[in-house]
Amino acid sequence: METGDSVLSQSLPPTFCFLFFSFTLSFTIFSLLLFTLRLLKPHCDCEICRSYLSRSWSPEFDNLADWYTHLLRKSPTNTIHIHVLNNTITANPENVEHILKTQFENYPKGRPFSAILGDLLGKGIFNVDGDSWKFQRKMASLEMGSVSIRSYAFDIVGSEIQSNLIPLFSSVSGEKDSVLDLQQVFQRFSFDTIFRFSFGLDPNTLQLSLPISDFVMAFDLASKLSAERAMSVSPLIWKVKKVLNLGSEKKLKKSIEVVKSLAQEVIENRRKMGVSTQNDLLSRFMSSINDDAYIMDIVICFLLAGRDTVASALTGFFWVLSQHPEVEKAIREESDRVMGPTKELASLEQMREMHYLQAAMYESMRLYPPVQFDSKFCEEDDILPDHTFVPKGTRITYHPYAMGRMERIWGPDCFDFKPERWLQGGVFCPVSPFKYPVFQAGPRVCLGREIALLEMKSVALSLVGRFDIRVAMQEKTLRFMPGLTATVRGGLPVNIQERKR
Repeated sequence: METGDSVLSQSLPPTFCFLFFSFTLSFTIFSLLLFTLRLLKPHCDCEICRSYLSRSWSPEFDNLADWYTHLLRKSPTNTIHIHVLNNTITANPENVEHILKTQFENYPKGRPFSAILGDLLGKGIFNVDGDSWKFQRKMASLEMGSVSIRSYAFDIVGSEIQSNLIPLFSSVSGEKDSVLDLQQVFQRFSFDTIFRFSFGLDPNTLQLSLPISDFVMAFDLASKLSAERAMSVSPLIWKVKKVLNLGSEKKLKKSIEVVKSLAQEVIENRRKMGVSTQNDLLSRFMSSINDDAYIMDIVICFLLAGRDTVASALTGFFWVLSQHPEVEKAIREESDRVMGPTKELASLEQMREMHYLQAAMYESMRLYPPVQFDSKFCEEDDILPDHTFVPKGTRITYHPYAMGRMERIWGPDCFDFKPERWLQGGVFCPVSPFKYPVFQAGPRVCLGREIALLEMKSVALSLVGRFDIRVAMQEKTLRFMPGLTATVRGGLPVNIQERKR
């Protein structure tokens, strides 16, 4: 018998043996996965879970976020629970304050979230809790709050606008049938600015004649695939695919390798050059941290936050602006009054005087927040202010997209774009960050808020003052792709005409 087995094994090609055993192993693991999922009972017979699993909501709603908004508006407490995801979702400001401030320690990012983004963000500030988060937060707060770093950021933004953004718009202005994808332009612009701000180098991706760099393509794919992990019915699905190096997990692994390889190259070159005379974030962090892997995680987090959120916010802003010419006119009138009709770039002092522009920015992000939702995990059993019981281990999500559409918070005109709702006597007046958690709130409130707003205002003033920008698509609503930030499916095509002044 042993001799027969030996002869048989010798007669089979090595490739066949490898494929046979690979198939057997994969089938065994897959069967185990199905058995485990059945034990965990991820299915649920309630209407919400059936709709989520079957996507039966999609014919009626353009986006998952719109369906969630519908459910949250119907709920008496503005809170719902998706059983198959073990996810409690809320649009209740009292609950948001409870999660982000009052019981902050009980609602960390948590290990499940850290696992989802761990391969991309590592131990960066957006993916850790406890002492590591506190250390990075303190260090980043000192840097981001300094006058020198804001001045440095302002100079970078102004340089990119004058050298690249305005020339690009001028080059396509007035051309018949010329359409520009505004979302792609803003993604490239914000990537160039945050890359210069973070690394002190200009990747020059705003030259549309050039192909998208390997770094940007890998960064985009890694962000998208990491976000898709969070939408999986069970983490076991993506974890098994990761172990077997299959499908989306194989693509994710390759894209992260590209991102980290190029980032490591930049770090090594900067260390050779010296960091004492540089103003970028990388040099500032390298002056106090010697662990290159740790530095890489921190900087990648800032790249993710500074690139995608700004691009998303600007895309939403120009989308609503194209539908409201009266707001565009009011911004131009305010700009002419504060800056003068011929000046293209405002100073920091002049921007502080433009209350209507600030109101328009906040109003567009109310309806189209760059980050549509954010999740934490409950450490210990808890009861929310609306009396919702939250068991230990539950994922809990607050939903800025839905909150911007809550009549309880914003009144019966909550679906309308009205910058005036932010003004009192012509002066911008913010509301509680727990009603408007676009920049988060509590101890984790966004440190880059002022720099991001500075960049967005600078871009808006420069483009609105010089060009007429009109959306060139028939759709009356925006459809979003799955991702960590709000990305419009198919981009935002626009026609551009230079204004005669």
